[in-house]
Amino acid sequence: MHAQVSTPKYSNEFLNIGVGGRALGMGNVQSAIASDATAGYWNPAGLLTLKDKYNVALMHSELFAGIAKNDFGSFAMPLDEKSALGISVIRLGVDDIADTRRLQNEYGYIQYDSIKFFSVADYALILSYARKSNLIEGLSLGANAKLIYRNVGDFANAYGFGIDVGAQLQRGTWQFGVMAKDVTTTFTAWTHNVEELEKAYLQTGNDLPENNAELTLPRLVLGVGKSFKITDQFSALLATDIDFTFDGRRNVLLKSDVVSVDPHIGLELAYANTVFVRGGLNNYQETRNFNGGTDKRVQPNFGIGFKTNGLNLDLALSRINDKESNSISSASTSSVIVSLGYSFN
Repeated sequence: MHAQVSTPKYSNEFLNIGVGGRALGMGNVQSAIASDATAGYWNPAGLLTLKDKYNVALMHSELFAGIAKNDFGSFAMPLDEKSALGISVIRLGVDDIADTRRLQNEYGYIQYDSIKFFSVADYALILSYARKSNLIEGLSLGANAKLIYRNVGDFANAYGFGIDVGAQLQRGTWQFGVMAKDVTTTFTAWTHNVEELEKAYLQTGNDLPENNAELTLPRLVLGVGKSFKITDQFSALLATDIDFTFDGRRNVLLKSDVVSVDPHIGLELAYANTVFVRGGLNNYQETRNFNGGTDKRVQPNFGIGFKTNGLNLDLALSRINDKESNSISSASTSSVIVSLGYSFN
């Protein structure tokens, strides 16, 4: 029996949540301005802007009131004046999920010690390479090779592989970027442990899942940023990214059955290149309300950063829900991001 092949919307979407306190505080705007160890994720061409030989970045964030944990780590280094290399690891997981299928024994008694716990987690290993163009001054090119592993306890797992390519161009105070994710489509093959699921599925009258494969269609990100010198000590960076997806109509600002367009914008204010204040808008959504009308919402993001002697500390707050901003539940479902970077020679 051949595995079914599908192209679902939001396939491997955990790779599009974003990494790094700087980026998430700016509304996920990075394709043109990524310049640290997280560039392997956002745009590998940005690895060529690394100033130090060894660069490390770590991030931890919690989504949905801490239910899901999103962790990231990367290491990057220049190989020579014209090339750089990076490696990144991502894990998004929900841990300690109770498996209560054996809670009741054959005599009908409850046995709490029979409860087992499992995790649902998505992993990605990203290998990045960047090189300066010999033909166009200020142009950097990069590529990623992505290895994906997704696991649902003992019930199912998947393996996948994909390729990204990116470029950045510097022109004075202007920066331009393009990032093409999953350019060859990313293939992810799922295997289900039917024996573990058979009894529960038969009891609920559901069909047993079949092994299948998902194809993640390409996504194109175009970015532009401009730096402004306000005084000798103060500066600003204004940037925007525009995401183009081709997996069907999405709930974004501009949408059609062929392509959906999702713009987002970010701002970074810097003092002495040491203290940073950031903000961004992304995730525009239109939702139906109970009155039959349409509510339009956009997600605000905020962040601060501190950099000294190669050490970067970045904090960000991202509103991930659609509640009113003054509600209690709104505060509890905000995503708090903490990231740390260190560069040295």
